[in-house]
Amino acid sequence: MQSLKIAIDSMLKRFGIDNAIAQNRALNIWNEIVGDTVAKNTQPDRVEHGVIIVKVSSPTWRQELYFQKKEIIQKINDTIGKNVIRDIRFI
Repeated sequence: MQSLKIAIDSMLKRFGIDNAIAQNRALNIWNEIVGDTVAKNTQPDRVEHGVIIVKVSSPTWRQELYFQKKEIIQKINDTIGKNVIRDIRFI
């Protein structure tokens, strides 16, 4: 089974879609990374060239999350195991 995983990973890298898959994984783990309270007030929308676009419920949340941005990016990249997220834009 391990050789199948290696073959798939190799194919994804060869076609250049491994980073895109890793970036989109950030959307799936958002709630786990930020916790329940923040998750209730945010909605990750999409990833564009390493930037997660996140909708927030209010300007207050936008400001609060702006100050936590570096921490969140680090947690996402650590969880994914690759530095694929370079910024977060809160809208």
